[in-house]
Amino acid sequence: MAKKTPAINSSSTADIAFLLLCYFLMTTTMGSQTGLSRRLPPMPDPNQKVEDQKVNRRNIILVKINSADRIFAGSDPIDISQLKEKIKIFVTNPTDSPNLPAKEPKEIEGIGTRNVTKAVISLQNDRGTTYDVYIAVQNELVKAINELRDEAAMKEFGKKFLALNEDQQKAIKEVMPPQISEAEPKDVGKSRR
Repeated sequence: MAKKTPAINSSSTADIAFLLLCYFLMTTTMGSQTGLSRRLPPMPDPNQKVEDQKVNRRNIILVKINSADRIFAGSDPIDISQLKEKIKIFVTNPTDSPNLPAKEPKEIEGIGTRNVTKAVISLQNDRGTTYDVYIAVQNELVKAINELRDEAAMKEFGKKFLALNEDQQKAIKEVMPPQISEAEPKDVGKSRR
């Protein structure tokens, strides 16, 4: 007669598996993806009429990055280390050059009448542009605007832009309004080396 093998008691196996699962869920960290911190414009009111805005050519600087990661500001090839200063000079137009952006007097609450630039910075990259160069150019453009706003804030209020209250920041944004406009990537090409 064959002897029966005793069965293994598995009643606590499910409890142990559950405890192990809980342990690993609580102690494991998930990798988080980081991205660009950008504030998108608010959604337009559906009842708002769309108007075509004509921008004078002298008020636009086109920053292009080709597939070979060469950077052009206007028609000039430029090194990334020079981009911020070129943008600052373009936006401020310190010599009132007729080839750089126009300025118009504007009444700004809390400050008074100031000459405000009409500058527009347009960024366009090639589909073959590397991510690193694209981000480096973005950073330089944002740095230029931030430095210009800091300079305006120091001149008007004696403090850096981020140290101002909300109303003062709003006023400085009106004094120094340039924004970065991004065009859809195109095949800018390698032709300009």
